[in-house]
Amino acid sequence: AVGPEPNPHSADMHRAEARIAAALPPAAPVPRLLADVEVDGWVALAFEDIDGHTPVQPWRPADLDRVLAALGDLGAALTFPEASGGPVDAPSAAEAGAALFRGWCTLTEPERLGEWVAANLDEIVRWESRWEAAVTGSTLLHGDLRADNILLTRDRVVFVDWPSAMVGAAWVDVVLMAPSVIMHDGEWAIAPIEAYLARHRADPDDVTAALAAVTGFFVCQGLLPPPPGLPTLRAFQRAQGHAGLKWLRRRLG
Repeated sequence: AVGPEPNPHSADMHRAEARIAAALPPAAPVPRLLADVEVDGWVALAFEDIDGHTPVQPWRPADLDRVLAALGDLGAALTFPEASGGPVDAPSAAEAGAALFRGWCTLTEPERLGEWVAANLDEIVRWESRWEAAVTGSTLLHGDLRADNILLTRDRVVFVDWPSAMVGAAWVDVVLMAPSVIMHDGEWAIAPIEAYLARHRADPDDVTAALAAVTGFFVCQGLLPPPPGLPTLRAFQRAQGHAGLKWLRRRLG
């Protein structure tokens, strides 16, 4: 449950979570929404109990393999004939990220991020400018995957917290999740992530465009003051931005 203070955006996220969770297909590997209540600006949600645990941090290869396999199944289950999100009313990935994934083109002091960024900013901006077309698709995406939104049970993987759901290419969730995996001394994870993307026929240029966009988001958000009630958010975003840059440098050479 959350209230209107100190961060009113949290209550809006809970409202979105209730709406989306209620509409997710029964076969999706997500907790069932049991009830949602709103009183005096407070929003409370009740979900079925899942007997599981989040992936160990730093990530272990076996856990990442399980999650990637489950994401492949999730993408297949939530891909619809048209880019509509099926039963869920969700924005396209391009709409959801329109105000967010413009970090590089608004960066005014690239030297703060090191020599490589300063020397390659024009090329990074060109890749970032392609992200909207790159992520187009007809799969309902989670939109905010990281370890604390994943539960590993004895025999399945369950994906929780869906307020950021959007519609796009099936592989996008993996690119969005990747910086949070790589950030804990996890450069080893780049190889299995890229192998997953290749198996699922993600266009390499589209992947680079999406990675440039999400990395720019994390890097530039990490430069801002913390929002109310979330004192550690910017440090977390900076760490993900640094991780995204490691992968981006590999892809751009």
